[in-house]
Amino acid sequence: MTTDDTDGTDWENKTVSLPRLLHILTGPTAVGKTEWALRWAEANGAEIVSCDSLLFYRGLDIGTAKPTPAERARVPHHLIDICDATEQASVTHYVTLARQAVEQIAGRGRAVLVTGGSGFYLRSFFAPVADEVAVPSQVRDEVAALPREVAVERLRALNPGGLGTLDTANPRRVARALERCRASGRTLADMAAEFARRPGAFADWTVKLTRLERAPAELNARIEARVAAMLAAGLVDEVRALRRAGFERNASAARAIGYREVLAMLDGALPEAGLAAEMAKNTRALVKKQRTWFRTQLPEHRSVTVDGLRDAGQLFV
Repeated sequence: MTTDDTDGTDWENKTVSLPRLLHILTGPTAVGKTEWALRWAEANGAEIVSCDSLLFYRGLDIGTAKPTPAERARVPHHLIDICDATEQASVTHYVTLARQAVEQIAGRGRAVLVTGGSGFYLRSFFAPVADEVAVPSQVRDEVAALPREVAVERLRALNPGGLGTLDTANPRRVARALERCRASGRTLADMAAEFARRPGAFADWTVKLTRLERAPAELNARIEARVAAMLAAGLVDEVRALRRAGFERNASAARAIGYREVLAMLDGALPEAGLAAEMAKNTRALVKKQRTWFRTQLPEHRSVTVDGLRDAGQLFV
């Protein structure tokens, strides 16, 4: 992964001294973060740092609702198209690049607006997100060869006190947990306690966090319209091109909503007539998970219903 330098637009550098303040705008998929982020950034001389894990990947454009070239010309964007679709992004690398981008933006005397809904990456702005356990390649390979059920059994054996909030239905989370336990010789609880005492990467910044929301019926209608627009814009052809390029080696990309359903259709496991409905159903399930995460994992923040917004200045007060 390499950091971007916006899209080449010659933005005016300023020398105004601003406080070390991060504005973060989040909310569930399809709520309208992109347009409101653009409005706020334009009104406040800000640059945008993406916190959407799928926007990192080049070529994943339609299915991620990536900001268009026209939208990115309105405001400088960072951490979009920073790695190939076959390359697995990591939160530790993201934190490094985000920190660089934030410092550079502030150095130009401009405000910083972080926007996105990827919880694990979002957390990096107000809490530590990755420990320093080094996992030998041999351990990683051995764990990767285990079925999820076996990996969970071995993880429980190494953690007699329980697995805490670990999502044992998620193969990647289980594998990472088992790797760390085996590599460190410690329990998840021990590592979590030590981890919680560490400062976050942005502990020296003040964070203003706002979450956008819409009424469920309205958001569902937007999801339906979004899916229809993606398919009309050529999502199936985008996935065909990505498949030829080998993006299925990257599970995070290939299993993302929109991409996994089209792959299933191309493989004959999903009828074309049911593609839109399946995408919409899975997007609604994602929104439900996002809302749970926002409710339980975000620090104290401002919640704003889009229906009540008349001006971008209402986002942060």
